Amino acid sequence: MELTGTVKKVFDEQQISASFKKRELVITTEDRYPQTILIEFTQDNTSLLDPIKEGQRVTASINIRGREWQSPKGDIKYFVSLQGWKIDVDQPGGGASQEEPPMDSYTAADFPADDQEDDLPF
Repeated sequence: MELTGTVKKVFDEQQISASFKKRELVITTEDRYPQTILIEFTQDNTSLLDPIKEGQRVTASINIRGREWQSPKGDIKYFVSLQGWKIDVDQPGGGASQEEPPMDSYTAADFPADDQEDDLPF
């Protein structure tokens, strides 16, 4: 899944434990009703955010992660997080690689008339 939007905030890397680190990014989507979305990058993927700057338009590839947690009192809570694994900065003006290919134009002469036989087996 992908999310596209403008970078609102890039947080510093956090060392959660000796074996786990994360870095978070907040983007604002360009939907009719823009959403402010927190995306978490973990482990080696934290370095993907090094070149990212606030105000840039980006597309982040994400996975949705969910988990269940039971409190010491026995209450059960559910959590959802968005885990990023790739991020691309969208180039202003859209380069040639981002343009749509030209549409071919067809005329009625390119298609057989209904009363003509064609060689299609169906």
